[in-house]
Amino acid sequence: MKKILLVLLVCSVGLATAQTKDTMIPTVSVTGTGNVTIVPDGVTISVKIENEGNSAIEVKKQNDQSIDATIKFLKKSKLDKSNYKTEYVRISKNYNYQTKEYKYVATQTLLIELKDLSKYESIMQGLFENGVNGINNISFTSTKIKELQAEARKKAIANAKQKALEYVSVLDQNIGKAIQISESGSNYVPTPVMYKTVALADGSAPENTIAEGEMEISVNISVVFELK
Repeated sequence: MKKILLVLLVCSVGLATAQTKDTMIPTVSVTGTGNVTIVPDGVTISVKIENEGNSAIEVKKQNDQSIDATIKFLKKSKLDKSNYKTEYVRISKNYNYQTKEYKYVATQTLLIELKDLSKYESIMQGLFENGVNGINNISFTSTKIKELQAEARKKAIANAKQKALEYVSVLDQNIGKAIQISESGSNYVPTPVMYKTVALADGSAPENTIAEGEMEISVNISVVFELK
């Protein structure tokens, strides 16, 4: 009886294995890339106000005065208060080994979003006139990011399909329906910005200190197609 059961079990396992092999679907896996470029319509500026001195109270007072003047300037420039905010405030105590004394450094940063690039020159000039003494970062933005990302995805899918067809054509085969799709990454690559932080010799502001160029959105999508 045990021998009969063992034979039946082996036959069942063999049949299940054969069925699994029969149901396996041959596939071809590819990764497509979609790129879309656009001229940005906005810019995000991270600036800082920093003062150094022998007293923590004094350097904080200097920073507060500059921040107050900067915010008043931004309001006067008709920037909505939702378009600028404080990133961080920090006061540090540093030791100078050459002079053998401590110095206090007060730092405060502001993040400013300009939705109108035509205001860039006047805003930057006013920021430095009102106490800002450093730029942390400048990056371009676009109000059409979501639309462009959707377009880049479609291009990535089309690119993946084209690759798959090229592969199977050499084998005299074809592809069927897509059975798996996954996005492996999206990148937003802004063009580097050029800027100046000082006025010209006659006291006027430079006319062109920013080159927005183009912003590229790149999407990578992996697709698994049936192989026929």
